[in-house]
Amino acid sequence: MLKLTSRQNKILERIRELGTASNQEIKETLNNISRITLIRDLNFLLKNDLISKKGKGRGVFYEEKTKQSFLRYINIDKYFQKEADQRNIKFSNFNFEIFESIKKILDPIESQQLNLLNSKYQKRVKSLSENIVKKEFERLTIELSWKSSKIEGNTYSLIDTEILIKENREASGHKKEEAIMILNHKKALDYISDQRSNFKKLNISKIESIHNLIVNDLNVEKGIRKKPVGIIGTRYMPLDNQHQIREAMEKMVKTLNNMQNVFDKALFAIAVLSYIQPFEDGNKRTARLLSNALLLANNACPLSFRSIDEADYKKALIIFFEQNNLRAFKEIFVEQFKFSIENYFL
Repeated sequence: MLKLTSRQNKILERIRELGTASNQEIKETLNNISRITLIRDLNFLLKNDLISKKGKGRGVFYEEKTKQSFLRYINIDKYFQKEADQRNIKFSNFNFEIFESIKKILDPIESQQLNLLNSKYQKRVKSLSENIVKKEFERLTIELSWKSSKIEGNTYSLIDTEILIKENREASGHKKEEAIMILNHKKALDYISDQRSNFKKLNISKIESIHNLIVNDLNVEKGIRKKPVGIIGTRYMPLDNQHQIREAMEKMVKTLNNMQNVFDKALFAIAVLSYIQPFEDGNKRTARLLSNALLLANNACPLSFRSIDEADYKKALIIFFEQNNLRAFKEIFVEQFKFSIENYFL
């Protein structure tokens, strides 16, 4: 995820405060900063699309590039310096307005870049033998099953996960439930791969079918939950009314079906299903599988999340829950898509 220095954060905050700011107005807020250092920091902010530059010569000024609140930069390190009870959160309860406010997540340049990368993936898959494609999907399945489970606290290693999936041999010193969690990922991935065309258009039942596979034999109630749930590390409380949960699910499905860009769909699905928390348990696992179901249904490369930092992933979700801000999670999604393109089906 993009992280700014303390000075770069001050520059961005000054520009955000003034709306538009000249070099001199920015410099006034910083102690003894040289012109060269200021220009270097401004260029960094420009390069990362956080600000835009207007005018010429002495008439140059800067303004924040992102006008949409759900994509504005948040200093995550600073944000999490405070514990959950001390943070100034914008939304402590579910915000139904996200279905209207969040429509287009990726900008045209980002979409073009991901489409170009995906075209390379599609060409590679066509050139590979059926057996190679099958082996590569198995490799991705092993790595996704391991990492997705690890995000949820599973202690299996990647090697032990491979042995479990390939040989059905459980690792010693681990709970039975850990093996079940991993094998359930494989079953769910096989299902969405075999039924990929079925996920071009979503409904709640199709999402529940993924969840049923993810939590099978884990003593988790299936279907829309009837009880409240809490989330570790945040004061945000998901909906606790079954009718409202179903309403949120219906709105999410409608929004997804209306989206044209597959990457917007996959990103929106993984974030918003996690936000709704419609099930008793297994919500984030189901969200990651749903995202991949949408990618596969639209002939896009699936994600393994193998290189992801679990803490960054959880923080990005909490930022979305508390502030309805998707910027950090978008960065993670884009990074993981690029990682998958560079590491699978070669």
